[in-house]
Amino acid sequence: MTMSMPLTDPDPLVSVAGLSLYYDRVAALEDLHFSIRRGESVAIIGPNGAGKSTLLKVLMGLIQPSPGARIRFAPGVGLPGYVPQQQEVDWQFPVTVQDVVLMGLVRQIGWLRQPGKVHLKQVESALERVGLRDLAGRQIGELSGGQRQRVFIARALVRQVALLLLDEPFAGVDAAAQTGLMEVIDRLHQEGLTIVLSTHDLGLAFRRFQTVLALNKRLVAWGPAATLYTPATLRGLYGEGVAVVPAGDTVTLFVDEHGCC
Repeated sequence: MTMSMPLTDPDPLVSVAGLSLYYDRVAALEDLHFSIRRGESVAIIGPNGAGKSTLLKVLMGLIQPSPGARIRFAPGVGLPGYVPQQQEVDWQFPVTVQDVVLMGLVRQIGWLRQPGKVHLKQVESALERVGLRDLAGRQIGELSGGQRQRVFIARALVRQVALLLLDEPFAGVDAAAQTGLMEVIDRLHQEGLTIVLSTHDLGLAFRRFQTVLALNKRLVAWGPAATLYTPATLRGLYGEGVAVVPAGDTVTLFVDEHGCC
């Protein structure tokens, strides 16, 4: 395992130790150890089936890890905000943008109770942060892919979370929408939010994030993005599907994740 450690933090926002998860004795995640600092931006990379989505769901509490795992959040952090993959959402369900964001406040409002003015103000503020306040009354199914992702980011933000988990937020959206989404994520990070995002876009992961967590069921590498863009890291993830092309003082790495060449 290649390990380039981020700066140590005596009080990390999240610390993980001995995290494993097995399905019918087959490892989905195996013996993960890492921590995430307050205000850090982390990109999780790895091939299909590496456990990226599973790890986010474990951090969110949606999946229970195997016995012995230790996941500790700093005091007062509370439940993270979570943006699932688009394919996990029923876009035909007849709800407005405001309704979707209000779903993030169900525990505060209570089931079958009407939201109050305070709740509606929280929704307005969350939509403002993602640039969609004017679309609060629009049906969710009428929005573009990038706009839908912004709505789900707003739903995750509405509880004033300290940690935002995003699972492949750029999948299924065009290049312009990806740019807009990344601008929103950058702005939230600049505001002090801790960001953890899974992605197949290696260029984005290494250029736009402080830390990279390279995962293939086990932790292949973890540390500052600038130090991990190496053949050793990527071959640890993708095996012999990595080609290294020298170019002057730099190298270009081509990854064939799907085995097509």
